[in-house]
Amino acid sequence: MTTKLDQLTSWLKERKITEVECLISDLTGIARGKISPTNKFLDEKGMRLPESVLLQTVTGDYVEDDIYYELLDPADIDMFCRPDENAVFLVPWAIEPTALVIHDTFDKMGNPIELSPRNILKKVLKLYSDKGWQPIVAPEMEFYLTKRCEDPDFPLQAPLGRSGRPETGRQSFSIDAANEFDPLFEDMYDWCESQELDLDTLIHEEGPAQMEINFRHGEPLSLADQILVFKRTMREAALKHNVAATFMAKPITDEPGSAMHLHQSVVDVKTGKNIFSNEDGTMSELFLHHVGGLQKFIPEVLPLFAPNVNSFRRFLPDTSAPVNVEWGEENRTVGLRVPDSNPQNRRVENRLAGADANPYLAIAASLLCGYIGMVEGIKPSAQVKGRGYERRNLRLPLTLEAALERMENCQTLQKYLSPKFVTGYVAVKRAEHENFKRVISSWEREFLLFSV
Repeated sequence: MTTKLDQLTSWLKERKITEVECLISDLTGIARGKISPTNKFLDEKGMRLPESVLLQTVTGDYVEDDIYYELLDPADIDMFCRPDENAVFLVPWAIEPTALVIHDTFDKMGNPIELSPRNILKKVLKLYSDKGWQPIVAPEMEFYLTKRCEDPDFPLQAPLGRSGRPETGRQSFSIDAANEFDPLFEDMYDWCESQELDLDTLIHEEGPAQMEINFRHGEPLSLADQILVFKRTMREAALKHNVAATFMAKPITDEPGSAMHLHQSVVDVKTGKNIFSNEDGTMSELFLHHVGGLQKFIPEVLPLFAPNVNSFRRFLPDTSAPVNVEWGEENRTVGLRVPDSNPQNRRVENRLAGADANPYLAIAASLLCGYIGMVEGIKPSAQVKGRGYERRNLRLPLTLEAALERMENCQTLQKYLSPKFVTGYVAVKRAEHENFKRVISSWEREFLLFSV
């Protein structure tokens, strides 16, 4: 009988792979792991990493000792990482034939590691599976191309395109503006095709050299894997063409932020029908409850959509990002948009997640909010007709500190995702925020240096 490991072995040998990047996602979404010769990878059938990798901040620091030793073994033991044969990708920019294999993490007893973002998404998907439901998602990833910049104190600038000039003004949906970077995107599309990423359309967004890549709708775990791979691929393609690609939520002052919009729907596994629509094509009670759950719980889990202090700069007044959890049909001024579609394709678009969010955690959080709404029968507010930017009844926390406090105190989230995960995630983000507060900004030097 052919095993899944045999299939993975055949895949690697058929492509003459000589190196394997064995990786997991940390809480930030950084790929961490080991690079192994293929023979060693096949002999060991996985890898071991310190559990502490999952409590590491974006700066490379760790959480406070009391929380660290509360959540982890004081001996800093290893976790066991097993390759997922359904999460294997080529690394087309590598010099040697190289593959990337995403791993799942377990303790020595075989239990899934609670701090693992991929395990968190799997946990939420099992809730749906137990109900006979299959969630479907379609992510949209926004990002900026910029000039390469060695000095982090220097503001980012738009790169030069084929014309030799940077963009000026707003270029939303401009074909010519996107074509300025044709050679870069040709490489990106070629590489993504070789990796079998389900990309759909490329769009020029509102900001200078701000782009959006849409993914085809599909299974949430697979698409979270693909986003992790796509971010690395996009950065590599940009570097090849001497520019940079960034998924920061708000990389440039006074320019639009970058989001990860999440379209989501749910089908009945037995019938294949979208449970968001009634037989007559109208909105079902489950759909309305799904929206109600998003409205009630997004403010409680906002750090999973807006994980960094920079994330909240997207939510400043007079920006193009809605700072609310209002909902409405064909309305881009609310946080929860219902696109016009036929009944089988009825879905809700969560427009609140930033491009900087960990894809596993953002998708898990969005689906969990909707799930709780369906099982608890949460009714939504009346939908918004017309402009929703100024709506203040259903606003969100406007700082990372306030959002972390709400997440920490949300008992429902601890019930579904575990107290260990909530404690660990909040601790990592607080450690990052403490690091941020130590940095003196250019604004302080400009306006306070000789004025106070």
